[in-house]
Amino acid sequence: MVTYLYWAVVAGLIIAVLVGVGGKLAQWKSAGIVSATILVIGAGAYYFHFQQIFVKRYGGVMTVTVPEGQLHLAATWKDDNLWIENYDPLTNTCHFREYSRGNLLQGQVTIKNCNPLLRK
Repeated sequence: MVTYLYWAVVAGLIIAVLVGVGGKLAQWKSAGIVSATILVIGAGAYYFHFQQIFVKRYGGVMTVTVPEGQLHLAATWKDDNLWIENYDPLTNTCHFREYSRGNLLQGQVTIKNCNPLLRK
């Protein structure tokens, strides 16, 4: 829900600039440049900073796809980064992958001979 609120605020700012600067002051070129700047900054801030914070702390929206051929085992948070564990039955390995803010610093841990689905 908070994700939609964030984008509503960004859209509201863009509309306010277009109406205020473009409509009332008749400076459409300036209004377009400022609106595009607000959109780029808003998208960058969301993607590189707010997305995982919104999901973890405020119930935001995020989608992660399990790679084809792998089975999802677990997911956990470390600080504001999401770690997901998947099992690859073809290579018998478990993969822990980090989804960090903006996907800039993604870590990966591979456990060989994992066998998480075997009963003992």
